[in-house]
Amino acid sequence: MAFFKKLKDKLFKSSSKLEEGLDAIIDEAPEEAIDEEIASIEAEPLEETAEPAVDPEPEIQPATDPKPAPVEAEPAKPAQPKEDVAKPGILGRMMGRAPSAAAPRRVLDDDMLEQLEELLISSDMGVDTALRVTANMAEGRMGRKLSSAEIKDLLASEIARIMEPVAKPLPIYPKKPQVVLVVGVNGSGKTTTIGKLASQFRDAGKNVVIAAGDTFRAAAVEQLQVWGERAGVPVLTAPEGSDPASLAFDAMSKAEADGADLLMIDTAGRLQNRADLMEELSKIVRVIQKKDPSAPHNTLLVLDATTGQNALSQVETFQKLADVSGLVMTKLDGTAKGGVLVALADKFGLPIHAIGVGEQIDDLDAFDPEDFANALTGKTV
Repeated sequence: MAFFKKLKDKLFKSSSKLEEGLDAIIDEAPEEAIDEEIASIEAEPLEETAEPAVDPEPEIQPATDPKPAPVEAEPAKPAQPKEDVAKPGILGRMMGRAPSAAAPRRVLDDDMLEQLEELLISSDMGVDTALRVTANMAEGRMGRKLSSAEIKDLLASEIARIMEPVAKPLPIYPKKPQVVLVVGVNGSGKTTTIGKLASQFRDAGKNVVIAAGDTFRAAAVEQLQVWGERAGVPVLTAPEGSDPASLAFDAMSKAEADGADLLMIDTAGRLQNRADLMEELSKIVRVIQKKDPSAPHNTLLVLDATTGQNALSQVETFQKLADVSGLVMTKLDGTAKGGVLVALADKFGLPIHAIGVGEQIDDLDAFDPEDFANALTGKTV
């Protein structure tokens, strides 16, 4: 199954919310606008039709024969079925087409723009981004009648335009090993993301090593080992409670000795309001740089789409501590808040390397802005 089809199928919560909202906005055209259209139609002069000519009455001749000869009656002709001619109603005349083919339309005005803004904000696109998107959609179109399908096209195009500059795959450098530090809060999907990325890089011919840096949770190490087996990638571990910075340093030495192309380092889930945990992350970065001043070469922040606008504060915090170089958004299949990805792109401009829509190993793929925009808005392709 193509990833776009999977994305479209699984983004049903976000896309259905936007689709239903857009349809409702178009259907809620103010009655005054409809009344004006009806009035303009009723004011049109009716076409004059010529009255049918009436034949003069024939003269009545006196009968010469009281018993006229019988006339042979012609056989009755079968009744011809009447053609059903659909007469357009008021809306049909307003749209200039038959009612069955008419799509509801609404004039793009200030009231409609306000409703569009509220809909985008409710999908977690954020106030600033929602205002910018609707303003661009309205440019040069105020006063025009638009259908729901046309609004979806405009919205999808605007979203794709915002997302296009940030749609970048994870860069691969000649430096060996290339160190990829994966960070994020608890439950964001770091472990599964590492497993999926490792599988993809291995399939691409790269020699990958994983370091299980979440030494505080035994379950996290076991989970990563399972993903390592699925991906066919070795996982380096340390005893529970060990110093994760020390493990990261040892993993770099091991990966370098083995000639690995990539070293992916998992980290414990950090809460951005816990200073002690965030300081531990800073320590990992400092220790890594003692081994290689240019490391980590990539710092991926894994975000959970279900957190909505909270993802914005996570990016701000992790950028300060770990110099985030790119984003991965997970769990887009379980939320109606897919618009937050648009807000992230608009506010931070960080590369979005991949998005996830499920738990399977192939449910993570490179971010495609056009596919995402179409799936988010429910646009028919």
